[in-house]
Amino acid sequence: MSTRLNFLPDERFAPLRTSLKERLQKMAELITPENFPSLLDFHAGSLLRDVFAAVRADEGSVWILDQSKEHLVVSYASGPHAADIMGFKQPLSAGIVSTSFISEQGFAENEVYRNELHSGLLDEKLHVMTYGMIVVPFYILNACQGVISCVQLINVRHEGGRSVPVADTPSGFSMGSLDAVKRAALILTDLVNYRLLRTAIGWEAN
Repeated sequence: MSTRLNFLPDERFAPLRTSLKERLQKMAELITPENFPSLLDFHAGSLLRDVFAAVRADEGSVWILDQSKEHLVVSYASGPHAADIMGFKQPLSAGIVSTSFISEQGFAENEVYRNELHSGLLDEKLHVMTYGMIVVPFYILNACQGVISCVQLINVRHEGGRSVPVADTPSGFSMGSLDAVKRAALILTDLVNYRLLRTAIGWEAN
């Protein structure tokens, strides 16, 4: 029979809690799409790559809200097109990633290219067709700061002004895939929050 381990707050730190919360909030406000990658260590990167591979995604990204609060910007990318995706800006007024961010709701769909909410901006840039898409909100401290997305893609060629698939249809995502990405987002939030706390109190882990 297991015994639950209960830790209680040390009251010696009580006078510092307000100051610590304020400091953490100010640190979070300084996070931008450009400096967000510096918060990701090897473990965070491995977590994202592993979950994207587990759900059979071709590409996976972390999108962070820019300082103007007008765009989501790809701040981490994994997959063959990673170099081309980094820094891509999606207006908050368009696209499923923006809808997921604004509503703070997870999204999973196959044949997503048929969805009128889907933005084709990145597809056009990469010369692909997005078949399956998963998007989940991503939090830092208690605020939604972006989304994590992953996709299954179909390579296309352009004929007569339309896109023609040149590969087989992917297997698609399941609701289990959505749950896996949601869990990864929660873990990534904990890792980033821990990094902020560790920095705020000057505690460098070995």
